[in-house]
Amino acid sequence: MLPKMIMQWFAAVCTVLMLSVSAAPAEERPFDEHATEVIYNSLQTESNKSFLKHFYKQLLFLPAWMHEKGPSSAAKGFFAAMKEDFTLDPRSRLYNDARDFEVQAQMLYENGSTFLQKMEMEFKITMLYKAYTDYAYFGSINWGAFQARIVNLKVNGVSTEWVLHRPNVDPIGMVEKALLGADLKKELQDAVPTAYHYRALQRALRHYMAIEVEGGWTPVKLNARKLNPGKRDPGVYSLRERLRVTGEYLTCSESSEDDRYDSCLVEAVKRFQIRHGLKADGVVGPATLRKLNIPVSRWITTIRLNLDRIKWLNPRQPHHHIIINIPFFTLYFEEDGKLVTSIRVITGKPNHPTPIFSDEVEMIVLNPYWNVPKSIIQKEMIPKLLRNPYALKREAIQIYSGWGKDAKVVDPASVNWAQYRYSKYVPYRFAQLPGYKNALGKIKFLFPNKFSVYMHDTPTKRLFLRNKRAFSHGCVRLQEPKKLLETFASFEPIDMEKADRILKGKKNVYMKLKEKVPVDIIYLTAWVDYDGHLQFRDDVYHYDEMQLQSYKRW
Repeated sequence: MLPKMIMQWFAAVCTVLMLSVSAAPAEERPFDEHATEVIYNSLQTESNKSFLKHFYKQLLFLPAWMHEKGPSSAAKGFFAAMKEDFTLDPRSRLYNDARDFEVQAQMLYENGSTFLQKMEMEFKITMLYKAYTDYAYFGSINWGAFQARIVNLKVNGVSTEWVLHRPNVDPIGMVEKALLGADLKKELQDAVPTAYHYRALQRALRHYMAIEVEGGWTPVKLNARKLNPGKRDPGVYSLRERLRVTGEYLTCSESSEDDRYDSCLVEAVKRFQIRHGLKADGVVGPATLRKLNIPVSRWITTIRLNLDRIKWLNPRQPHHHIIINIPFFTLYFEEDGKLVTSIRVITGKPNHPTPIFSDEVEMIVLNPYWNVPKSIIQKEMIPKLLRNPYALKREAIQIYSGWGKDAKVVDPASVNWAQYRYSKYVPYRFAQLPGYKNALGKIKFLFPNKFSVYMHDTPTKRLFLRNKRAFSHGCVRLQEPKKLLETFASFEPIDMEKADRILKGKKNVYMKLKEKVPVDIIYLTAWVDYDGHLQFRDDVYHYDEMQLQSYKRW
């Protein structure tokens, strides 16, 4: 059933409809002409923000769904699109309203119904259309509530942001085209996003929904706290079946299908571990067991949430494209949508999150200076200077009197640093000199933005050995910056031999790119990789948790 508020609105509209019908002349009038008059009169008291008023105004108050002899081709196309949308939960109100309204609309023409009843159904289908297009193209995340939670994080000292790109979809325009002869079902299906492997993730959702219909999977229970390769355990039977359901287990000649944890099953566990961002050692310990026993319904929710996130990402699909997926701690470099290379990255700590936004790489810097952000100066460096005014010397950080070219080096002992510990303005520039100790390493990739976030090298290479790599103050550290430089050199006039000579020294060199390369920093905890495999990762910034608190149920 439609929500109570909408039903109350229908009751009010029905009153206007009855008045409009009773005021009609006795002689028979053309259906569309009469419908247009009734629709126009019925919506006069509606707010200008009303979807119904906006919908019918754009359609010149013509009926979209109910025609003289039966439901319109647009109505048939709309219901067909909903029936073919496998993402709709059969238990949802949206799915059941679509099923009921299609039957009711057809019956109105078979049972000699009144003009008033047809007009009531016209409005009901329009509101159903709004609900469905909101679901299909704008999703279930309450972005207003989420942004409020982001603001609350900022109040508590966690500086972050998620920049949204409203989906470029015109649901009313689709109906307008349908009234002129277009196929509304095709219009609706063609409007489904394609960027960021959206449709592949949709297919993964379909697979997991089918698993749920079949009853999901039986929890894996082991006698041992940790299952090592070659060991025997009664839980091996349930482990094998669990991985068979989601496709990681492939039967091989080495398997005897008994209670021994054989090499065939070990490889299946490794595939599962890789797809969940775990250490792929083939050992079923507490972390792996915990992931194995998460019910299918939870994974379905995670997939749906990430589909809805993709709808609000920058939909561009350029020739060259950099995608950085924070929960995956990976940079992907695409050419015409195909993977060229991937690089491990370090992203911001949970209390210094890397923001979600889009920009373009414009410049590459060899042997960069690191201009220390004000937040780090106040939180980390001034406390050191208060203890020892020359504490930053060992880190090759110099302090300048300002940001201009003529700024002079300042003796840190000559400044009363206590006055700047909590001030809004710090009049000094802290800069770390180029070199192997520099926090930015030897290469920096600039995409100027208000967050002062960029991609760069780092001297702390050991951190890349970890699976979870949220260690920075917000910038994106690269495990292989030279690999990325070489990727740019494949289409930019960059002399790698000359670049290598520069990198051996400390000379600061800027290289402006001829082709600006789009970079999108995204946050997907479920994603289909370039080999077509569904991957899941942990919710490192707790954004899944925050968005699900006000997730819309259809």
